[in-house]
Amino acid sequence: MVVLGIVGSLAACSSGPDAAADCTPIKSGKASSSVKVTGDFGKKPTVKIDDPLTTTTTQRTVVSKGDGTVALAGYDITAEFSVFNGTTGESIDATEYKKTPIAWTLDEKLIPGFTKTLECSAAGSRIVGVIAPEDGIAAANQASLGLTAKDSLVIVADLLTAKKPTKADAPLPKADGKQQSAPAGFPDIKVSIADDETGTPTLTLPGGTAPTDLQLATTIKGDGKKVADGDSVTVNYQGINWRTGEIFDQSWGKAPATFATDQVVAGFGQALVGQTVGSQVVVVIPPDLGYGPQGGNSQAGIEADDTLVFVVDILAIA
Repeated sequence: MVVLGIVGSLAACSSGPDAAADCTPIKSGKASSSVKVTGDFGKKPTVKIDDPLTTTTTQRTVVSKGDGTVALAGYDITAEFSVFNGTTGESIDATEYKKTPIAWTLDEKLIPGFTKTLECSAAGSRIVGVIAPEDGIAAANQASLGLTAKDSLVIVADLLTAKKPTKADAPLPKADGKQQSAPAGFPDIKVSIADDETGTPTLTLPGGTAPTDLQLATTIKGDGKKVADGDSVTVNYQGINWRTGEIFDQSWGKAPATFATDQVVAGFGQALVGQTVGSQVVVVIPPDLGYGPQGGNSQAGIEADDTLVFVVDILAIA
């Protein structure tokens, strides 16, 4: 998506009426009121623009007002939208208007004019925004979209839902649960934990032939939230190549890492899903669930048939 992928500064939200007591939407104007929109809410609209349509100040007009939660800065929202070049009236971007709407956060990742259009709007509303060039697409991306520095944007947005984000718990400094015994048949991997703030581990591998399937041991069992598939988690980790016995990567000594469980090699993600915050896991990952399908990782010294061993402290669900 063009609009969602362009970085801009977040427009501040003040106070006001058709939204919440502490939030005032930007004003409607001749430009935004002139855009004619027909069609059912939540479905692709028919939009008529009397081009060329330009403005020096971003304007916002509510076509139909909803009665749901008001979207404020930082809120998680879902919406469908269509974007047009105000000068030519041509469509330059749109969501698919399907069962799974676009979801994102009203933050600095959006272009300023898009944020201004949606902030202070109630879920269930259809809103038209005519975005001034200074609140629009970054200059470096204009030409590829057929825009010039003088073009305004027209956005028709259906705000489906708005929700105040749940405050995430601060990450733990280290796994803080109860010690557990490894399951029967798990390789004789020794884990020694330093008496320091982050519990830096030292792993000793047994040598010999590596297991051919994924092996998992929960060595410390925490009592925090359970990790679901696709969750973003904050962890400390250390990775060792079974073949060399050497550490090829780790976050200990740097800073904890945050990533989604479906954005890492398959075996690593499988080891985390179902675990709880405060836990430590040791996982042996065979090549087919590691870097094997990618032909290894030469930068890390990992060959296509290398088995990997990770020890991971699960510090938070981000």
